[in-house]
Amino acid sequence: MRSLCHIRFCGILLGACFLAAQAWADSDPQRPRLVLQITVDQLRGDLVDRYGAGLGKGGFEYLLSHGMVFTDAHHRHANTETVVGHTTLATGTDPAIHGMISNVWIDRKTGATVYNVQDPDYPLVGSAGADKKTEIDPTQRAATTDGRSPRSILTSTIGDEIRLHFGPQAKVFSVSVKDRAAISMGGHSGQAYWFSKSGGRFVTSTYYRKDYPGWVKAWNANGKVASYAGGEWKLLLDRKFYTFADHDDQPWEMKLPGWGRTFPHHYGPADGKFYTGFLTMSPAGDELTVDFAKALLENEKLGQDDIPDYLSISLSSTDYVGHVFGPSSLEAEDNIKRLDRTLRDLLEYVDKKVGLDKTLVVLCADHGATEATGYLKTLGIESGQFEFDKAEKQPGFARLYKRFGLNRKSLLNGFIKPYVYLNHQAIAKAGLKLEEVEQAVAEELEKLPGVAHAVTASALRRGEVPDTDVMRAVLANFNDDRSGDIYLVFEPHWYVADFDGLHVTSVHGSPWDYDTYVPLIFAGPGIKPESVHRRVETVDVAATIAELLGAKAPSGSEGVPLVELFQSNK
Repeated sequence: MRSLCHIRFCGILLGACFLAAQAWADSDPQRPRLVLQITVDQLRGDLVDRYGAGLGKGGFEYLLSHGMVFTDAHHRHANTETVVGHTTLATGTDPAIHGMISNVWIDRKTGATVYNVQDPDYPLVGSAGADKKTEIDPTQRAATTDGRSPRSILTSTIGDEIRLHFGPQAKVFSVSVKDRAAISMGGHSGQAYWFSKSGGRFVTSTYYRKDYPGWVKAWNANGKVASYAGGEWKLLLDRKFYTFADHDDQPWEMKLPGWGRTFPHHYGPADGKFYTGFLTMSPAGDELTVDFAKALLENEKLGQDDIPDYLSISLSSTDYVGHVFGPSSLEAEDNIKRLDRTLRDLLEYVDKKVGLDKTLVVLCADHGATEATGYLKTLGIESGQFEFDKAEKQPGFARLYKRFGLNRKSLLNGFIKPYVYLNHQAIAKAGLKLEEVEQAVAEELEKLPGVAHAVTASALRRGEVPDTDVMRAVLANFNDDRSGDIYLVFEPHWYVADFDGLHVTSVHGSPWDYDTYVPLIFAGPGIKPESVHRRVETVDVAATIAELLGAKAPSGSEGVPLVELFQSNK
């Protein structure tokens, strides 16, 4: 059974708002019928301009020429990861409050590793077992069940607030290749669909519904996923449009068996072990996501009446391509050009079915990305990769074991970037003070190359950290029930390149500008095309959408509506 709070929440929704829906019919005609929130995973704020040569009309060009563009938008939390950024965009608050502090964390009570949206109470619809196919998303391997739900999100989302305000007639949906992206944006009261690599189809869990609607079954059976079999990802445009045209084979890029690191990249047969993984680490992943979203928009009849609906589409290919090849690569460059075409296809379809003049489009990203260590070194920029397994074998840790009479297992419960978790039970059993052990471990960690700060949970709990941008970002990420005992902040351009045993080219997850910097564009009825050059924060996005709709902001919201949008709306 669903939790009591969820039952109460749904009761509020079902009992809410015939009167609100009626009032909406007589409201401001500039208010949209559809909110289309597009989140491009790992789209650092400079990449569209950097790789803009050869882009066509109707994709990014439409948004940049018709929308209000905030040129200096940033996440303000320190751990810039997928579920953290998506949930922040959806809730308008920090991970300290919404609770999604990392893609993976350790449960304080059980000691178990937790994948953020896993929930054994709600298995996949029509699934008999866990979705365990090997894929280029090692984060998901931490999940011990295929069950999924949004119950780990501790606040409401903008989708929830739309349904609370306008009643159950308001439709809320989200789609992504990634389960954590779809679920976080769909919130508690919407419906979420994501791509199962093991099944080669879009799925949902029993949290949302007991069976698939006919249109989902039809889409999954239409052969779209298999249509790439035997094909290849090749350059979209002539090489003259590419900055990295002569740098297709860079030694720091991953060379995956069957995929390679030079164009063309071959998808292989539909029954190949990594076929669906190859789809998602190429522009095909976004193409499939948008094709499914178009079927959803059509069949669920979004934006067809005066009660506003909400559709979140999270596009994941940029993230996978960035991890495998790095943001400064020919693959990343071509992916942006193909993403532009995919966005054009989506926006044209929305215009045909709903009307862009009746649609509020919000484009942002869940995080940016660091450059690959190898690429930075070619530019003379110092960079490095931190390996915790090597760090804990340094003499400093040997001194700690001796000082406290503990071994590795009894001192450390694990390292899940960026958190070090200590073994509370063993420390208490040894009669030691946790705060003393925390501080001693942090001091040793700060001596290691690449570590800028090792911040203890005790210091964060008391707020006893310097008042700097970095420490404010670490505080924004601190949730006492889920965060680790020590937060590691790496020096700029240092990062952990190991994902569950898979060594990747580039990552994200720091409080530095290259990871926090994201595009932010609002386009829609009444919004004047304009560039705004002040620094804004992503916690403002949900509050702004709520204000544009006349709804209240999500329950934990700490953002403020972006005032320029309302000045232009007069």
